[in-house]
Amino acid sequence: MPVFARKATIGLVAALLLLAACQNASNSPSASSGAGASEAPVSSPVANVPSDQLAFAGILTTCIDIPYPPQEFFDEQGNPTGSDPDIANEIAKRLGLASRIENSVFSTIIEAVTSGKCDIIVSAQNLTTDRLGQVNMIPYFQAGQAFVVAKGNPKGIKEELDLCGKKAAAETGTTEVDYVNGTGDYAGAGLNKKCTDAGKPVVDMQQFEKDTDALLALSSGTVDAYFADSPVAGYYTVQQPDQFELSGVTVEVAQEGISVPKDKTELGNAVVAALLSMEADGKYLEILTKYGLEDGAVAASEMKLVTGS
Repeated sequence: MPVFARKATIGLVAALLLLAACQNASNSPSASSGAGASEAPVSSPVANVPSDQLAFAGILTTCIDIPYPPQEFFDEQGNPTGSDPDIANEIAKRLGLASRIENSVFSTIIEAVTSGKCDIIVSAQNLTTDRLGQVNMIPYFQAGQAFVVAKGNPKGIKEELDLCGKKAAAETGTTEVDYVNGTGDYAGAGLNKKCTDAGKPVVDMQQFEKDTDALLALSSGTVDAYFADSPVAGYYTVQQPDQFELSGVTVEVAQEGISVPKDKTELGNAVVAALLSMEADGKYLEILTKYGLEDGAVAASEMKLVTGS
């Protein structure tokens, strides 16, 4: 079953206007960070994090590429919200730390965490061989990849090969781009290889720095399909049912992981302990359910540090 959002949070039109304002504001040096945890850190943390494992003592700084609703977006006050910020804030709380969200560009988000701009990444990152070569990852969610089309599906995209010769939009640096172009973990494979093997023209994969810009390309009619993780794709179709619909093409259900620098094993183990604590008392599922994402929950047995070695 495809994973998708079933609960509305904010209207898409209002959200896009707000997101544009927040993105413009992010050009200023002080606007890149979001709100901290809404609750104070616990007095008895589930694990202790040495100060030399953190960018700032007493604070867990999380890099997130906003917007990517319902996993990450800005609320009406311009504060980061969604399942990923909520999970990041709860992890910080259970480790006895304050929480800081650092809005980051997805294509350079791993560089941000490995250079010390933030401590962890919680931003809908699929576990891939390439990423595991750079960071350790902790599975915390799972999702497929889905194509969104204009209402009525005017181009008749009902199966993968229907996309051959069409224009598709996705955020740069994502698994979606790799899947279409046959790069990264899909080297030598991918959708465009399927197209050429079938004697069809390849997909014109157009990349955008922000996911919302990729969606706007579909709404303006400059592309035929928008490609994103299934929770995001589903969110937009339920928010704007008169404009968008799912094509029915969902591929590559995969795990998403929290990224931790390879030289911060103690921090990684502490994050695992916090996640397991959240899973045990129901907070983890409560957060996912809040955003209609409970179908994407992973089992506690999957919440472990994956090193790729």
